Amino acid sequence: MSTRHSSVLFEIERKIRELSQKEQLWLIERLAHGLRERTLKNQRILENQLAAMASDSEIQSELKKMSEEFALTESDGLEKI
Repeated sequence: MSTRHSSVLFEIERKIRELSQKEQLWLIERLAHGLRERTLKNQRILENQLAAMASDSEIQSELKKMSEEFALTESDGLEKI
């Protein structure tokens, strides 16, 4: 973290300490809510991307080729545990 960012964060922290306990709690709840929302949004984006990849015919074809190539090593005589 750069010195500039550090000083900005310290200034924000100083300002927060000037707030009442009720205001601080409200702010923490808002920040936590925003973080949860962003995390869920990012998770949905990732899930949508994975779903799109899974239904992509080129990717399915490539996975089939890989599976066929590894089928030889699966029959190497070792027992499954």
